[in-house]
Amino acid sequence: MAYGAKKVRMGDLLVNSGVITEEQLQRALDIKGSRKLGEVLVDEGMASEEAIAKALGSQLGYDIIDLQNVSIPEDIIALVPQNILERYKVLPFEYAPDNMNILRVAMANPTDLAAIDDITLITNLQVEPVIATIRSIMMALDKYVGNAEVNSALEEYAKEKESLMQEQEDMYSEDVNNSPIVQLVKNLIEQAVRQRSSDIHIEPMERQVRIRYRIDGALYEKATYSIRLLPAMVARIKIIGGMDIAEKRKPQDGRITQIVDRQEFDIRVSILPTVYGEKIVMRLTSKNALSRSKSQLGLKPRELKKFDHILQNPHGILLVTGPTGSGKSTTLYTALSELNTEDVNIITVEDPVEANIDGINQVQVNNKADLTFASALRSILRQDPDIIMIGEIRDQETASIAVQASITGHLVVSTLHTNSAASTITRLTDMGIEPYLIADATIGVIAQRLVRRLCPECKKAKKADADELELLNLEPGEDVTIYEPCGCAKCDGTGFKGRIGVYEIMEVTQPLKSIISKNGDAEAIKNKALEEGMSTLRMSATEYVMEGITSIGEMIKVSFDS
Repeated sequence: MAYGAKKVRMGDLLVNSGVITEEQLQRALDIKGSRKLGEVLVDEGMASEEAIAKALGSQLGYDIIDLQNVSIPEDIIALVPQNILERYKVLPFEYAPDNMNILRVAMANPTDLAAIDDITLITNLQVEPVIATIRSIMMALDKYVGNAEVNSALEEYAKEKESLMQEQEDMYSEDVNNSPIVQLVKNLIEQAVRQRSSDIHIEPMERQVRIRYRIDGALYEKATYSIRLLPAMVARIKIIGGMDIAEKRKPQDGRITQIVDRQEFDIRVSILPTVYGEKIVMRLTSKNALSRSKSQLGLKPRELKKFDHILQNPHGILLVTGPTGSGKSTTLYTALSELNTEDVNIITVEDPVEANIDGINQVQVNNKADLTFASALRSILRQDPDIIMIGEIRDQETASIAVQASITGHLVVSTLHTNSAASTITRLTDMGIEPYLIADATIGVIAQRLVRRLCPECKKAKKADADELELLNLEPGEDVTIYEPCGCAKCDGTGFKGRIGVYEIMEVTQPLKSIISKNGDAEAIKNKALEEGMSTLRMSATEYVMEGITSIGEMIKVSFDS
């Protein structure tokens, strides 16, 4: 029997420690199939990975580890073949401090005797289980062994191709199902998801293909491959994205659905011909990411109160503004989920539909079929809607129909690309909408940005200097502590982990309506809103700096024009 292995069942341990009930265990076992028990409990929302890890640790007396904080030597990982590590979802990370014959292995289920016995046989060492969450193990496997097998297969593949110089073009048709390329594309997507990426960039350069991931709004280079692999990679992505494999001169768009770690992801693909070949950008969206609760958006209590008050209006227009990638869609979907009850008819018109929400009728713009925002809106108004969401107001026609719809008793929510809440009103005027109609229709404007959160593990405190105090709008000589990014294993050396929303919420009150109807400029609108208690983006971001949530650099980025 392996070191530390205990003949107990994981389900019983979790019931004993109160993480799940006997009924939940029974239900999980009934629907388990070929899945592991821990996965079923997490998938069904009966327990979190962290709760399971803590319970197993306290019941069995094993240590708990977060592999993101550990640097694992290559010779330890090489002790166990990659297929065994992936089959059992385990990872050896060190020898026991006092005994080189004992191998400490991170496991999500330390009662898995088959895994312990196999590793003991392979390594001829005793195994000491240490508990880690499945997510932590999968991320570490990605980091340490993710690309090794694929890369060696890719090298073979590239060499083979080189010996068939004339058949380069045939990669499109013949070799697209060649295993290394299929595996490479699958790996790229899985690793991007586990590293919290929003986009994958596959960029052809003169001699190589560069892979970059956008994480928390910034691009990081993750790998480079031989340029010879590009045609096969493009062909594979075109096939799974439902695009034309033979068309290499025109831009193309497609869509892929892939399940990663038992979660469904919707991937929008854009292909653009460049001088060195086709560049691919894949945008990743989790089906659950857009339907989150309001409390998760990062709204402060006073902002949440304003947001709720605006949404209580039975009719009018709510506009959410900000640049691409500032979280506008998430805010709109959150508002819609909040309003989505069985007594209202909600219809959206989007380009494209970003996430499917049960109970909401979603229409996708299709310019080829002459289904534009404006024509779809006209049809929608005959569908007896209570609430209408317009993906984006792009032209005068759409703006005009939206305003008319809101005045005739509908609640309309939409987005616009402007810099601040006040300038949104003047943008509608520029589009040719009469100021008195804008004043009558608009109930609120939310301008938003996303700032990166400082990594809580490694952020570094420092005293604000004179320039920083000025940026924070504080008196010279004040004693203020702010934090700077540092970089550690937990945040991949970036100093940041995750993002949080910064908001400027302008509720359109009666005094504001009167300024708008008299065609007041953005400055007059902004000053009145500030008088009524609105916080600008700069003010909201400054609060986050003072609270140690983000850095001065991030604050300047979101409110550069303030």
